[in-house]
Amino acid sequence: MPNSGKKVCFMTGGSGKLGAEIALAVAGQGYSVFFTWGRSEEKASETLEKIRWVSPESQMVQCDVSKVSEIERAFEAFTTHFDRLDLVITSASNFYRTDLLDVTEEDWDNLIDTNLKGTFFTMQAAARLMLKQPFTSRIITMTDISAGMVWRNYAPYTVSKSGIQHLTRIFARETAPKILVNSIAPGAISAYTSREEEPEADLIEKIPLQRFGDPTEIVSAIRFLMESDYITGQVINVDGGRLLY
Repeated sequence: MPNSGKKVCFMTGGSGKLGAEIALAVAGQGYSVFFTWGRSEEKASETLEKIRWVSPESQMVQCDVSKVSEIERAFEAFTTHFDRLDLVITSASNFYRTDLLDVTEEDWDNLIDTNLKGTFFTMQAAARLMLKQPFTSRIITMTDISAGMVWRNYAPYTVSKSGIQHLTRIFARETAPKILVNSIAPGAISAYTSREEEPEADLIEKIPLQRFGDPTEIVSAIRFLMESDYITGQVINVDGGRLLY
């Protein structure tokens, strides 16, 4: 088990499009990274290979975060490799359109269990480890500006993200001062924007900065929270001013 004093990050959804970039950036900040993946072992392996160029001891594990037993198993695997936990990033998420009157129980469970339930039990398991440590640690949840908006045809998804933002505040208050808990809420990010019913030009018109965000701007916000010692319980909207519209 590594015991070099090197900081360690546990991250869910580390092989997704944005998740992989975040995981690589965290490794580049000098962290060992332990990330979960859900569907594509090939993509996860590619991400791990890149991470190991700068953080050779990093690890990954398959985990369906909608199941508490799998989250527990992931943390058991984590503790066999690492003896500290400095940072948790919850990035695992499902996203797809669900017309309000056609939402099924399966749709609801799929989105709520993966996004909200999975985030809660990941944060809970992390907090149990972090509160025992003699140093300050951090949890960063990945949400969405939709948590504060009314999007048509995305009810379960937006409810899940709103719930995560509230969980962020609850955990921030309950675990202070040992754990700093904050959320990053991206707006429209280039390459990851997929709301099919709104043309790109129309969406950009609703963004005061008149462009989509870049993944590096999400990474910059995460780095800011990684370095801050006096921010907790906050949601940082990285949206080019979209919520001002």
